Amino acid sequence: MRNARILTILTLAIIAIVSGCGPRGNLTITEKRQAVMDMEKETLDRLYREAPEAKDKIEKSAGYGTFSNANVNLILASAGGGYGVVVDKATGQRTYMKMALGGVGLGLGVKDYRVVMIFKDKTTLDKFVESGWDFGAHADAAAKAGETGGEASVEGDIRSGIEVFSMTESGLALQATVAGTKYWKDDKLN
Repeated sequence: MRNARILTILTLAIIAIVSGCGPRGNLTITEKRQAVMDMEKETLDRLYREAPEAKDKIEKSAGYGTFSNANVNLILASAGGGYGVVVDKATGQRTYMKMALGGVGLGLGVKDYRVVMIFKDKTTLDKFVESGWDFGAHADAAAKAGETGGEASVEGDIRSGIEVFSMTESGLALQATVAGTKYWKDDKLN
């Protein structure tokens, strides 16, 4: 009975998170793209304030991606989802994307965060856009409520050719999960 209750709660959390993978559903395509661009600008502005060296890295890169993510941890499982855009600096091409996360491990809480990926070369950028990306394990502790607490960190070269910065927006989470994250093109916005 207890396991069934936990499974039901987890299922509802996953549905809530994944259904929220992007700007609200009642917006037009143009309004959804604008919402992603607004998130992109806010995320880059914050990154440049908190990690000024990132601006130079982006200027010298093949391109960059910005993502808004939410993650829920419920005891033995985690789930999350989000949206974003990847910009090819050589062509100006903008590719709108979605992401989803699922994992197992100890955790409790909700974490809302932003991610900036810097693509150091065109091959890595193209591969990410065309094939998406799967990422494995992570362990972190982040806490923020209102204006208190928070986290901003560089995760370094996760794959050769990509540097990732993540910034917690809100929520409270303590987790040590093995999670898989998948990124893919948003067919409705591209």
